[in-house]
Amino acid sequence: MVDAGVIVLNPDDPSRPTNSPKTVYQVEEGTLELIRSYGASDWDASRTTLLASRETLRHKYAAEREMVKIPVRIGDGTIYLYPGGQNVLIKAIVEEFCPRFTPGGKVLYIGDADAKFKVFDQASLEAIGVRVETHGKMPDVVIYYGAKDWLLLIEAVTSHGPVDSKRHGELQRLFSNSSAGLVYVTAFLNRGAMVKYLRDISWATDVWVAESPSHMIHFNGDRFLGPHESGA
Repeated sequence: MVDAGVIVLNPDDPSRPTNSPKTVYQVEEGTLELIRSYGASDWDASRTTLLASRETLRHKYAAEREMVKIPVRIGDGTIYLYPGGQNVLIKAIVEEFCPRFTPGGKVLYIGDADAKFKVFDQASLEAIGVRVETHGKMPDVVIYYGAKDWLLLIEAVTSHGPVDSKRHGELQRLFSNSSAGLVYVTAFLNRGAMVKYLRDISWATDVWVAESPSHMIHFNGDRFLGPHESGA
């Protein structure tokens, strides 16, 4: 009904992500007027007029949603994510983290609020032994860094937790068949967000903060960014 222009999504704030608890829907103004005129003498004429304009309305509201999407540059192309704190952070991961810490790396997966598998390079994942089940709880971003044969599993934290001990185990099992070394990274927009979850971050993982993009925090002690042996 949103795509058809009958209902408007978040008319008060088109940039609000669809998975926000504040998401609202509103009956489109022309549709509401038509409903209210049901039974009146001009009902048939009003209905015909509205139906004739429906395709225009559909494109209008679809265009409004497209305008507030977040562009993310990947290689020579661009993808568009729906707005929201997490997707702002995902943009920073792809455009700021990757060139610094995985230069030449390949984005194999990105999850979006509206499309879980926004980017999904199934062939490349299977080439390193990873078969992804669609019901599996994927990290927000997966990067293959071929220069070191690493697979980076990155969680973008805005409202949900970091790679804690439980999540570390889940990701380890989900990607257990990977021939590439697994690197677990939690990303935050700023230090304030990081402090909130500091005590929960698992050892043998790394932390990146978007407001200080050139630095990494290593929760491991024995080495810098890199994979650990299972169970380490």
